[in-house]
Amino acid sequence: MVGQDPGSRRPRQNGVTDHRPVGMIGRLFRHVRLRRLATTIHREHARDLPWPAADPRRNAFDWDDGEAARLTALIVPMVPSEADRAADPGEMSGWLFTARVTALLVSRFGRWACGWDHSNHFGGPVETWCCPSHSVGGAEETAARVVTCLLEWRGWLEDIAERFEQLAPHPDADAEDRSWHLERAVTRLVTVVVNSTHADGGWQRLCETTLTWFLTSTGLGPDEARKAVEAAIGGRFRSHVVPATTLVDTVGEDLAIGLTGRGFYRER
Repeated sequence: MVGQDPGSRRPRQNGVTDHRPVGMIGRLFRHVRLRRLATTIHREHARDLPWPAADPRRNAFDWDDGEAARLTALIVPMVPSEADRAADPGEMSGWLFTARVTALLVSRFGRWACGWDHSNHFGGPVETWCCPSHSVGGAEETAARVVTCLLEWRGWLEDIAERFEQLAPHPDADAEDRSWHLERAVTRLVTVVVNSTHADGGWQRLCETTLTWFLTSTGLGPDEARKAVEAAIGGRFRSHVVPATTLVDTVGEDLAIGLTGRGFYRER
C-alpha cells in the first residue's frame, strides 16, 4: 500500500515511513534524518508471535519456482544501491530495506514470514542472513538471499512443529506422565535451539519463545506458558554461552514441577 505521510517528503510504502528530505537540506541534515528513520521503522519480530500465527500447520505456504521468480522480481528493485549504502554511514538504508521486505513477505505469506532474517547473528536459526551491513549487496544476489532465508525460516518452523507433536503429552495423561513429557520436551527443544543458533546472539530469547510456543501448542494459555518458561529458566541461559547439560536438565525439571507438581523424568 502506498500513501503520503504528513510531514514527510516521500510516500509511505509497505507500512514503513521514509522521512528522507531531499536536495541540499537532506544532505545538511543527514544525521537528523537517520535518527528519525530509526524511530519510524516498525516491524513485527518472530519472538512476538503467538504460536497460532507461526504454526505452519495453520498457515499454508504455497511455493514453487514460479512464486520464487515472482518474489525475487518484487525484491530486486527494493534493494538499496551501492551508492545509497555508501552515502549512508548509519546503515539505515539496509535496515529500512529489511523492514520493507518483511512487510512484503508478511502481506504475501502471513505473519510467520516476519522471521525470515532471524539470523544466528541475532540468536535465530537462519544461517544465510547476518545483518544488513553484511547481507545486503547486489540487487539480484540480495533478492536471492532473501528467498533462501525465507525458506530456511519456514523449514525451521516446520521442524519444530513436528517435534511439538512428537513431544506433547497425551491429553489424558496424568500429572506424573505429563511431568515426564514436559521435562523431556524441554531438554530436547533447548538442544534444538542451541544447535540451530550455535548459541549466538540472544539465542536464549528464541529458546524462551520456542518453549512458550510448545506449551501453548499443548493447550496452555500464552500468558501462563510465558510465565512458566521465564520462571523455569530464571535468567540462567546467557548469550554466546552453551548451557551445561546439568543446567538444561534442571530447567526442564523446574518447568515440569512448576506446572504439574511432579517430577519423575530422571527416575525413568
